[in-house]
Amino acid sequence: MDSRPDTGSRLPVIVGPTAVGKSDFLFSILDERFEVISADSMQVYRGMDIGTAKPSRADLSRLPHHLLDIVEPSRQFSAGEFVRRADGLVADIRARGKVPVVSGGTGFYLRTFLYGVPESPPSDPGVRRRLQDLEREKGTPWLHELLAARDPEAARRVPANDRHRVLRALEVLETTGRSVYSFAWPSFPRKDHEFLVIGLDRPRGDLYRRIEARVDGMFQEGLVDEVKRLLEAGFGPRDPGMRGIGYREFLSMRKGCLGFGQVREMVKADSRRYAKRQLTFLRAIPEVRWFDAREPAAARDAIAAFLGMGLPVPS
Repeated sequence: MDSRPDTGSRLPVIVGPTAVGKSDFLFSILDERFEVISADSMQVYRGMDIGTAKPSRADLSRLPHHLLDIVEPSRQFSAGEFVRRADGLVADIRARGKVPVVSGGTGFYLRTFLYGVPESPPSDPGVRRRLQDLEREKGTPWLHELLAARDPEAARRVPANDRHRVLRALEVLETTGRSVYSFAWPSFPRKDHEFLVIGLDRPRGDLYRRIEARVDGMFQEGLVDEVKRLLEAGFGPRDPGMRGIGYREFLSMRKGCLGFGQVREMVKADSRRYAKRQLTFLRAIPEVRWFDAREPAAARDAIAAFLGMGLPVPS
C-alpha cells in the first residue's frame, strides 16, 4: 500500500517580511514528508550565506530547501526564471512522493508565482545590447535619468542602482513605445495550483528587535569576512548580488571613512525599511491570510486542514 501523501494540486505558500520567523515556523511544523522551495531573491547566490540568513547545513539535512546557491552573484535571477524553476520543482517533488511548500519574502517572485507573468514583450537582443553599451559608457545612474525623462512613472518605481530593471524598462519603452508598467498583471491566481497563502507578521517593535538581533548575529558569525571573500573574488557594485542588503552597505566604506559599526547600523536601518516595503507589497495580495508569528499553532492548523494531513505541533 502506498503511504505517500496525496495532496493533489494543493500548494501552501508561506510569506512574510525579513526576520519575522518564517524559517522557525517551517522547521517547527514540517517533517520528512515535505520539501521547501525558497522564494528569496538573495539566497539564490553562491557564497552569500551569512548575509542572506540561509538555513544551516544541519537544518537543510532535516528539511530540504531548493533554489539556494544556484547562481553567481554576478547574475540577475528574474521573477520569470524563478517561476519556471519553481514550477519544475513542484512537479518533481510531487513525483517523488513529497509535499512542496513555497516560502519566502521576495514579493515580486511570490506575486508572479501566484498570478503568472505580466504580458510584457520578450527581450529584444539588439536593443538590449545597445542599452548595455550605453550603460558601460555612461553608467546606470545616467540611464536612470534617461528613463526619468521618458517614463517618469517607471523611474519612480525602479531604484536608480537597479541595473537590470532600468535596462528592462528602457528596452520595453523602445520596443513598444509603452511603459513597462502599462502591461497588466493577471487579475486572478493561476488555476494549475490550489494555493493557501499564509502570511506571518508580528508587532512592528518586535519585528524590528528581531531584525537588529539578526544583524548583530550576522556580524558575530563572520559577515565581514564573507564580504571580503566576495570582493577578493572580483564581485562589486555592478553585480546584482552585491546590491543586496547586508552587502551593499560595505561598498560605502570605499567611498568614505565609515567603520564597521556604522555599516552595521546601516544594515539594520536598510533591513527595517525593507521589511516595511515587504509588508506593504504582500498586504496588497488579497489571497494572503495573515497570522501572528508569535502564535504559530493557528497557521499550522490552517495548513493541516488545507492539506488534510496531521502536522507536528509547533514548539
